[in-house]
Amino acid sequence: MRKLAWMFILLLPVTCFAQGSIGSLTGDESVFYAQTKQVNQFFLRFNGEEDVKGKRYNPGDAGYRDVKLRKKYLNILFDNSNPALTADAKFVFIDEALNKKVPALLDFYSKGWFAEVTSSFMYKKEKVNIILYLKIEKQLKGYKWVISNVWFDTFNSWFTHLNDTTNLKYFIHPMSHELDFMNLHKAFKEPENLDYYFEREYQPDMTGLFVMEMKTGNLSFVSVNNIKFHVFQVPNWYFEISYFNRNDANSGWLISNMLRVNDKEKKELLRHYTHIN
Repeated sequence: MRKLAWMFILLLPVTCFAQGSIGSLTGDESVFYAQTKQVNQFFLRFNGEEDVKGKRYNPGDAGYRDVKLRKKYLNILFDNSNPALTADAKFVFIDEALNKKVPALLDFYSKGWFAEVTSSFMYKKEKVNIILYLKIEKQLKGYKWVISNVWFDTFNSWFTHLNDTTNLKYFIHPMSHELDFMNLHKAFKEPENLDYYFEREYQPDMTGLFVMEMKTGNLSFVSVNNIKFHVFQVPNWYFEISYFNRNDANSGWLISNMLRVNDKEKKELLRHYTHIN
């Protein structure tokens, strides 16, 4: 747990101002082309599938996924203002991503990455923040974004007893079936303690609660406040992509946090960010 806590501290975002450059371009031209303006462009640059002026490379084109081009792009895809993204960490990440035998490539339509969208809602006349987790899902011949989970503090507060296995006060007697379960009234008499009467593996369906509250009119959408993307597709690494609006080259969608992790630690991070046990 101590190691995992340390991992999360490293992932705290830091926002300042910094500059970057690309290729041999200079001045305003360099700043314009260095800025990663779209998430899709981040994927293309990471994979070396566009040139320094934004022209798309296709399989078979000279320069497609060229190692030298990828190295240039990878060096400008970091938030230079974050001191946690050290030069040594970047060097190791880029070196491993450009592995000659099995280079790491990002796939927009594959698993291993998802969006975290912090949004404002009105909940019973009170403005609240709810996190929506979205992922890409295949549909017929195309793809779409779908909501895979939600996180709302109020929903979570309803299930505070779930991890309490020491309380022996609230239970249904094992011989209750002989009494036609007449003592069920005890379980429903105090709804605030209802959690204790469910099976040990029970986990609340936050998305179900969200849909119910939306359909009953208790929840209504207001706006999107912030978007982050979590990427687990690079072997031995996790990183986060955030948007930085600056008037310099180190702007747009950039790697804002990065951590070297094994497969087990990736699963722990996934549970932390999506609140799925």
